[in-house]
Amino acid sequence: MSKTRVLFLCTGNTARSQMAEAFLRAQGGDDYEAFSAGFAPREINPLTVRVMEERGFDLGGQHAKGLSEYLGKVHFGFLINMCGRAEPECPKTFPGMGTRLDWPFEDPAAFEGTEEERLEKFREVRDAIERRVQEWLAER
Repeated sequence: MSKTRVLFLCTGNTARSQMAEAFLRAQGGDDYEAFSAGFAPREINPLTVRVMEERGFDLGGQHAKGLSEYLGKVHFGFLINMCGRAEPECPKTFPGMGTRLDWPFEDPAAFEGTEEERLEKFREVRDAIERRVQEWLAER
């Protein structure tokens, strides 16, 4: 039986979609293959790497990818928009795309404050994404 491919989509592919990809890879077992991409990919945020390391995830092998890397080239069972900004930019017709879902999470990189306050925001978003991935897997 083949794995269901899931694409997590965000604007920059620097935080939320990277977190979701890592959680699904860890929790999806043999049933899912996780990917992430962004409309305007940039370098993964160092605070993303840091808060994921706190939970035992090494993002060293991951990098920010553009949507064009996959569009029309890979079939996905699910496309999951991780932010409100990505949803309007997402093509309504996506060749090789199954079900679209919207999981809008606050952008932790947009939060301003001290380094500790910013880390706390990244942790809050990380934990919310992990819970959502777990809920989605339980629903399926």
